[in-house]
Amino acid sequence: MAETISLPDTKDRSAMHAALLPQVQGLLADETDAVAAMANLTAAIAQAFRFHWVGFYRVVNDELVLGPFQGPVACTRIQSGRGVCGTAWAEDRTVIVPDVDLFPGHIACSVLSRSEVVVPLHDAHGRVAAVLDVDSSVLNDLGPVDAAGLEALCRLIEPLL
Repeated sequence: MAETISLPDTKDRSAMHAALLPQVQGLLADETDAVAAMANLTAAIAQAFRFHWVGFYRVVNDELVLGPFQGPVACTRIQSGRGVCGTAWAEDRTVIVPDVDLFPGHIACSVLSRSEVVVPLHDAHGRVAAVLDVDSSVLNDLGPVDAAGLEALCRLIEPLL
């Protein structure tokens, strides 16, 4: 098991995601518990990118329930179609929001969040079982490169769902 995450000294997000992926693969290689894997993945992403908030919401019954995360306290439950997380869940797609103030129905768990990306994760039956939510305190900080990198990291956890 890796004890540290080592990234290149660059601001190139594509290079950082490429360097992070094999390290997280190694970190999660023998893990069989989804919550433990989510916890380590949030820590790795937070350590690598220093985002404001990184965490999972799990689909429990008819709502998203807060799971492992890194950052300040957060909203505990989110309804389908509500906010960025609920939209990603309901529409089963990655949602990139350059400016959260312009997203209709954005749930402001923190006034410091300025941009956001949410990635759905699927269970063995193809249903959305969780979403990864990443918030940045920088406006227009998260984009397609981050979405693709985060989607690749999420695929590592899907077999556990």
